[in-house]
This record gives sequence, C-alpha cells and structure tokens, in this order.
Amino acid sequence: MRYLTIAADGEAEIEVSRSRFRCALVRVEDEMSARSVVEQARKAHWSAKHHCSAYVIGPQGLLERAQDDGEPPGTGGAPMLEALRGRGISDVVAVVTRWFGGTLLGTGGLARAYGDAVRAAMETTPVIERTQHELCRVTVDLAAAGRLEHELRSRGTTVLRIDYTDAATLELAVPSIAVPVAREIVAELTEGSAAFVVRGSHWVDGPVAG
Repeated sequence: MRYLTIAADGEAEIEVSRSRFRCALVRVEDEMSARSVVEQARKAHWSAKHHCSAYVIGPQGLLERAQDDGEPPGTGGAPMLEALRGRGISDVVAVVTRWFGGTLLGTGGLARAYGDAVRAAMETTPVIERTQHELCRVTVDLAAAGRLEHELRSRGTTVLRIDYTDAATLELAVPSIAVPVAREIVAELTEGSAAFVVRGSHWVDGPVAG
C-alpha cells in the first residue's frame, strides 16, 4: 500500500482585492493533530476573523473534514478540500487565515481565493510517497550474515541493523508486496536454515515512483 503526502510543512499568502489569505499547510498523523494546528493558527493570528480549514488523513484518505469558520457555506473549507484532493495528498491539514480588506468578494471570489491560497502553499513543498513496509527479523549463522546482507541490500531491501551474538540477527524493512521474495532469497542463501519472522509494519517516506 502507498500514498502521497507533503515532504515538509508549507506556507503561502495571496492578496485578493486587499484581503489577505494566508495558508499554512502542515503534515499531521491524526485528526487531533489537525485540530491542534487550526487552534494554533487562531492563537497566532487572533486579529483575523476567519480561519477556514480542511484536512485529509489516512493511507486511503478516508477521513476528510472542511470548515468554513463563519464564511458563507461552501466558500472556505470546501474549495480548500478540493485543492488537497486535486493534488492527491493525505495526512495534511490546510488552514487559511483571512484578513478582510474592505471589499466584498462574493461567494465565487471567496471560493477561488481560499482554493488558490492552498494551491500556492502546496507549491512551496514537494510531494513524497509513503510506502508500507513490513518489519522482518532474520537470524542466521555468523558465517552467512555478510553475504546475506549484501544480497538483500542489492535487491532493494533496507537493512535497519544487525546484532551479533552467537548468531547474526538482521532487522529488515521490506515493502509489503516484496516479503515473499525476501523470504525466498533468505531461504535460498541459507539453505533454509534461517529463521524469517514478520514482526509488524511501518510506513517509509521516499520519492514518488516515476
């Protein structure tokens, strides 16, 4: 499983008819973190009246929320959420703080401005890909450890560390789809003598596959 997110937090400000729209784009892990980012924006920019927000969370982007924060319904959070969807990213919250410039923008103008502010912030940070890896442990004879490590690394497996005692224990991070292949490699190189155990999973950040 894999999905896209931002490499780092981003920020941008645009001006439309003297109204300022400042977007903070922050990577988050859960809804509580996303709400905390919104509250931090309120405190940091207390003089502004509106702090609209939108966020998408989870590997499949199933958790989505949008908040207009006093703007006409559908003019703040919704276009911001559409901007995030359009980039195909998850685990991210966008907060757009607006300072009114004295000119009414109308519902269409507001929606465009909020969406454009998010798109401007997204231009300040690259997108990366998160891939689910399985954490695996392989225990082999000391004599076989060096060759096994070399073969695994050469075939794209991440060797997190090696512990040496009476035997060698390799901690691996293997893309979920590649676990059967890694298991076969280990069995082949150790003539079936190595213990191969999947201990759990975690997500690894990397470049977007081209």
